[in-house]
Amino acid sequence: MDFKLILLTMGVSFVLAVILGPLFIPLLRRLKFGQQIRNDGPQTHLKKAGTPTMGGIIIMVALTLAFFRFSEHNADFYILLVACLGYGLIGFLDDYIKIVFKRSLGLTAKQKLIGQLFFAIVVCYLLNMSGHSTAIAIPGLHYSIDLGWLYYPFVVFTMLAMSNAVNFTDGVDGLLSGISAIAFGAFAVIAMMHTEWEAGIFSAAMIGAVLGFLVFNAHPAKVFMGDAGSLGIGGGLAAVAFITKTELLLIVVGGVFVVEMLSVIIQVVSFKTRGKRVFKMSPIHHHFELSGWSEWRVVLTFWTVGLFLAAVGLYINEGLN
Repeated sequence: MDFKLILLTMGVSFVLAVILGPLFIPLLRRLKFGQQIRNDGPQTHLKKAGTPTMGGIIIMVALTLAFFRFSEHNADFYILLVACLGYGLIGFLDDYIKIVFKRSLGLTAKQKLIGQLFFAIVVCYLLNMSGHSTAIAIPGLHYSIDLGWLYYPFVVFTMLAMSNAVNFTDGVDGLLSGISAIAFGAFAVIAMMHTEWEAGIFSAAMIGAVLGFLVFNAHPAKVFMGDAGSLGIGGGLAAVAFITKTELLLIVVGGVFVVEMLSVIIQVVSFKTRGKRVFKMSPIHHHFELSGWSEWRVVLTFWTVGLFLAAVGLYINEGLN
């Protein structure tokens, strides 16, 4: 794989996002597409009410244009785009309903689940039609297990879990943008090592898009990505893991996302079974905020953990080759 092309794709996507930002943000502001802040969230976030959201459109457009320009448009190309843009579309509808009806909750849980299941099934169909292997490699070992038809329920579960885990992570200025750039950076390297061209180009395009978006999303954020960005990023991340056949490695590289999701599950289960909360608030990044951490401290700490897990993932990946 040509490393120069990876850098070129990343650079083009970054520039596109930086150009699109000043075009989209004023438009979102004029349309009054402002964020609705939850009353039960950290009180410091109340001042963010009205900040333009749906900025994930910037990420999706920059990603798509760069990926379309430098990819080969084969089966993997369509799998990656369907996973990312399909989930991004669900997020867009969710954001739109939140804004139009002036409420902090958009699509119902059932509606969102149906949409996620639909695009996950489409991805399964495309994987099957492309002759994609149903075996999953055990990280760190030269060993794999062929799941047969069970691979497809595994794909569906992974897409639902990762997209929602990434969505939970989007709650502090710049947090998700940075963590996702780190995770896709690791997968770009993994894709090159596994000679998976499309996955590498897609990862590079995503890195550029989220870093370009970070220019406007760093604290204090001028725009939020909303579900249009977070769900799309999650769907794309899962798809890259499928293409590179590193499905289980996603748990390590995307470890921050996994912890965020587990914190929500633990909080809900604990409160419903014991009537007690484990964390001051979930997802866990809010726990640290309510413990007195500044937003920048939360972001930099989580980015550092993300970098460490990405490095661990790359180290483990050596055992797969």
